[in-house]
Amino acid sequence: MIFVFDLDGTICFKGQPVSEMILSCLEELTHAGHEVIFASARPIRDMLPVLHKRFHSFSLIGGNGSLVSKDDNMTSIETFNEDLTVNLLKHIEDHQATYLIDSHWDYAYTGSLEHPILKNVDASKLAKLVAVESLESIVKILILTANDMEILEQKLASLDVVIHRHRNEGVIDISPKNIHKWSALQKLGVETQQFIAFGNDANDISMFQNAKQAIMIGHHDELAPFATESIPLVGSCEELIVKKLKELAKY
Repeated sequence: MIFVFDLDGTICFKGQPVSEMILSCLEELTHAGHEVIFASARPIRDMLPVLHKRFHSFSLIGGNGSLVSKDDNMTSIETFNEDLTVNLLKHIEDHQATYLIDSHWDYAYTGSLEHPILKNVDASKLAKLVAVESLESIVKILILTANDMEILEQKLASLDVVIHRHRNEGVIDISPKNIHKWSALQKLGVETQQFIAFGNDANDISMFQNAKQAIMIGHHDELAPFATESIPLVGSCEELIVKKLKELAKY
């Protein structure tokens, strides 16, 4: 069986790396003949610091599906086209928005140095912070603040993009059209109903819709209708995840 895991809020918490308890369980899955894939909103660059280096060669999906890495090689990069990029940046400028904008590796950031998201950006100092005009291409945009976020979101939604609004974090997450975690899984040869998915947020819906089983960590109103079961975010959450994985590994 193929097991696909979101990272933040699913198997790692509060910006900390995935615990050795969970990592050891994932290794047991691979030793038993199962495949493990990680699929995150983070770009590949920012997935590496929360995964022990022994997992860096696993199949990694970053940027909500914009990036795919396998065996330490970036195999797929999906970007906004040039015209769309111009329109996106114009709306951002018009609303004086602050942002985190990612290319496949480097990034542009104009938010506050105190913004909590910054602690997860390039923690291992693998990339360069540059002006947005210097990025070779753009795979993902996070709007952190803006003059009238609601109006800006409406304008962005009229463009040919995918938008996720992380209301608990107060940010707008923008990806290229038709790019999501399920589209990236298909590039890795994963077929519908042939994998088990673990996730916690709206950007996991596409893979939950196509999974054989879909386990939601905590609760998310938009994701819940697509989950087959859930694991509560309580003190023993990691132990409950390991217990569930050991149950599923028997099938």
